[in-house]
Amino acid sequence: MSLEEKFKLLEENNRLAELGGGEERIARQHAAGRKTARERIEELLDPGTFVELDKFVVHRTTDFEMDKQKYLGDGVVSGYGKIDGRLVYVFAQDFTVFGGSLSRANADKIVKVMDLAMRMGAPVIGLNDSGGARIQEGVESLGGYADIFYRNVMSSGVIPQISAILGPCAGGAVYSPAITDFILMVKDSSYMFVTGPDVIKTVTHEEVTKDELGGAFTHNSKSGVAHLMADDDTMAMLMIRELLSFLPSNNLEDPPVKICTDPINREDEILQTFVPDDPNKPYDMREVITTIVDDNNFFEIQPYFAENILIGFARLNGKPVGIVANQPAVLAGVLDINASTKAARFVRFCDAFNIPLITFVDVPGFLPGTEQEFGGIIRHGAKLLYAFAEATVPKITVITRKAYGGAYDVMSSKHIGADINYAWPTAEIAVMGPEGAVNIIYKNKLTEVERQKAVEDYKRTFASPYKAASLGYIDEIILPKQTRRRLIQALEMAETKSKSNPPRKHGNIPL
Repeated sequence: MSLEEKFKLLEENNRLAELGGGEERIARQHAAGRKTARERIEELLDPGTFVELDKFVVHRTTDFEMDKQKYLGDGVVSGYGKIDGRLVYVFAQDFTVFGGSLSRANADKIVKVMDLAMRMGAPVIGLNDSGGARIQEGVESLGGYADIFYRNVMSSGVIPQISAILGPCAGGAVYSPAITDFILMVKDSSYMFVTGPDVIKTVTHEEVTKDELGGAFTHNSKSGVAHLMADDDTMAMLMIRELLSFLPSNNLEDPPVKICTDPINREDEILQTFVPDDPNKPYDMREVITTIVDDNNFFEIQPYFAENILIGFARLNGKPVGIVANQPAVLAGVLDINASTKAARFVRFCDAFNIPLITFVDVPGFLPGTEQEFGGIIRHGAKLLYAFAEATVPKITVITRKAYGGAYDVMSSKHIGADINYAWPTAEIAVMGPEGAVNIIYKNKLTEVERQKAVEDYKRTFASPYKAASLGYIDEIILPKQTRRRLIQALEMAETKSKSNPPRKHGNIPL
């Protein structure tokens, strides 16, 4: 074979590998409103930075005449590239080849980039579009999944792991994303379920559609499995890029700093009147957050799940922070099972990746009721308490209004290790609300006039931040409009924080 023929052979093999399952299947993928694996990678990474690995890998099975059906690359495109100039590793399942099903060979490709990512300390992004294990390979395919799961667990808290669900993902295909840090789904085209509608109908006789069972909105609002939802593949790639802009490449680095053009001393008068005079009147904590942070940009995580608590990323003076905030506009900002687990996982992520935590508190307590008690609110609420207490990153808390009962303790109070605790003059820090407290203290022994006076006395003593401030539990009572400047000052002060927990293999968080 001449030199020219050798070059031509390489060109032809490259062309075949890039064709995946062929023109017809690519057209079908486009007709379903989905992009191909290569198109997604192109939109995700900085232009011209993608370096592909294992382009010519093919499966090794001979059963069921599979040796007659081989495609270069075998259903997954893998390699590395850059996002905003920073190294990332990526694998994208190719639905045009055997429905993106996982073979031993393409599991090896995924494992290779995951191992490289750990060695180089760079994030891994998985673009999932897979029908699950390749049935023709049996246990070899299952072994491939387990190898991936193991690496997901070993990488957890070491490098950021992001999963985009961009098509149907069933069975084993859903467990790897479940272990990763963030799951993003696409409206109307992505699904996740352990068992599909047909199996459910056979086993339990329930009738359910794919979308109701495991669609993007189901997992973003009901199950809490997913964290973000995009309208289409293009938007999904842009969301991943923005998410990564808040995260360090690994657990030994600090998050990337951006130049801040938003004045650090900016004061917004609107904050002065944000908390209503009536303590039972709601207001939108999301607006408080966006008013305070750089450029009013709050990148919210899980916005449709457990809406009584807000979590997400923002910047203060160009530096990324993780924000946890009660949302008085939903269920009065009460803590329940879903809110506790949502916030606890986010707190632990931020702590693992050196992202300071800002907590905004307006919480009347934990949600009462048999449903919550039988569901284990004690255990789930303890997760949030555990996460905040365990976190060693800078922790700054602002109490805007209510901080009642055990929920005051749980929401990053001074007692569980917060570095700086601020309160607005509207803060109420007490064991419970004035009415309930008076009823318990005096057990209905008072006349109506005496009861009203006792309620007013209780309000004066406890429904304010001054009792807590007199004990040093609150470091400073600040005007709401000063919050931005004070948070930036506290972050600068805590920048060199050094704290480590007692040596141990790991704690035993109440799961």
